[in-house]
Amino acid sequence: MPKSAHDRLLDALDDLGEADLKRFKRKLNEFPVKKGYKNIPKGRLEKADTEDLAELLISFYAEEYAEKVAIGVLEEINCKRQAEKLACLAGTSAAACRPTHRPIDVGANPETEEEHLPDAPGMHFIERHREELIRRTTHVEGVLDMLYGAVLDNEQYQKILFMKTSQDKMRELYMLLPSWNRFCKDRLYEALKVKQKYLIEDLEDGKR
Repeated sequence: MPKSAHDRLLDALDDLGEADLKRFKRKLNEFPVKKGYKNIPKGRLEKADTEDLAELLISFYAEEYAEKVAIGVLEEINCKRQAEKLACLAGTSAAACRPTHRPIDVGANPETEEEHLPDAPGMHFIERHREELIRRTTHVEGVLDMLYGAVLDNEQYQKILFMKTSQDKMRELYMLLPSWNRFCKDRLYEALKVKQKYLIEDLEDGKR
């Protein structure tokens, strides 16, 4: 069963150290939220533990926007690993949750700020080669290990790991694909490129 927004928020907050949690609370109080919403008062945040924070986020911003606010704050305090993991599980992108006042590097194109790893236009590589990747990928465990934490939570990892065959594991992994954003798909591509180098090279050669 997929985790709730509250549980995803709690997992991300529990992954912060004490210093980062303090920075999260401070930044959350001043984070630029959308019109119609207001910042959580500093007094409500000061003594809040991670459970309290998750509940405050949802009560002030409702589930979908609460996750986007949390991701944006994590990005602002440079907790990018936690931001990317929460974004992936929430089905959004960390880049999309950054506040609009965030400065853009000189020379950067804001339309292409988020890295797109192969085939930016149209269908993603792992979507286009779904059948071949399911049929030909072996030793899926190594791929799962690379996805664990950033893309797969423990429940998803364990469920896929205990499927009988490599094909079954890949099919189960692809069942998650509709909820994935570009970050998650890119991470799968990268994992396959490391663990299934010759298969990926063969598939890429075939499109040239």
